[in-house]
Amino acid sequence: MAERNFSVTSLPGFATIAIVVFVALYAPILLMTVYSFNASESVAVWGGWSLDWYRLAWQNEEVKKATLISLQVATLAAIFSTALATLAALGTTRRPAFRGQTFIYVMINQPLMVPEIVTAVALLLVTAAIKKATGYNGLGYLVAAHTAFCIPFAYLPIRARLEGMDLTLETAAADLYADRWQAFRRVTLPLLMPGIFAGAMLAFVTSLDDVVITEFIKSPGQDTLPTYMLGQLRRAMKPDVNAISTVLLLFTLALLSVFFLLSRSRK
Repeated sequence: MAERNFSVTSLPGFATIAIVVFVALYAPILLMTVYSFNASESVAVWGGWSLDWYRLAWQNEEVKKATLISLQVATLAAIFSTALATLAALGTTRRPAFRGQTFIYVMINQPLMVPEIVTAVALLLVTAAIKKATGYNGLGYLVAAHTAFCIPFAYLPIRARLEGMDLTLETAAADLYADRWQAFRRVTLPLLMPGIFAGAMLAFVTSLDDVVITEFIKSPGQDTLPTYMLGQLRRAMKPDVNAISTVLLLFTLALLSVFFLLSRSRK
């Protein structure tokens, strides 16, 4: 009897379900993008095409300040969390299995398993105590909180990349009299870079659009772009929020495209 290959696409209703899912995911984003060009002040009434909301958002000093803070915090959080995640991935994959390894995995990925509000409250307690003891109220708290939250997002692709790498390459480097640092710098790190880029990108995007932790940790005058937009939505829903969201969407797509091109060129 001939063996039949199973394919999920052959299941009844697969195409219909796939179309419904894609429409549910992307129709709201498309609608938001279209209404960002709405000339009317109402988000529910179409008033023709216009770029006024993009112009107003560009001229808004509060938007510029919030964007600058978001980029600063997201960049620093991505750098620190990726560095820590790389060290953690090397320490948990480049060695034989050991007692407590599963517990370490759980602790590293804790922000993914615990509700974000719980992490935010815990970080608030810590930062409040430090603020009281030191009197410092700068952006360092946001950077530290975002770094702690973004570590598992950077850790997972880096660990996956390490687990897929061939250990014989490092062994061959050792046979050619390379010490551990030389083997890491010339063999492990270049092969690991796609995973590091992926982890850094995930950490950056996660930090850039975070609201819950930022709302709990930030000091007055430290609104990031997402928290600024949330504040505007609480007052009145205006199309300039759609314009800002569309720009964020395009920025994220640009990051994804750059990462795809870099990964492709390395392959």
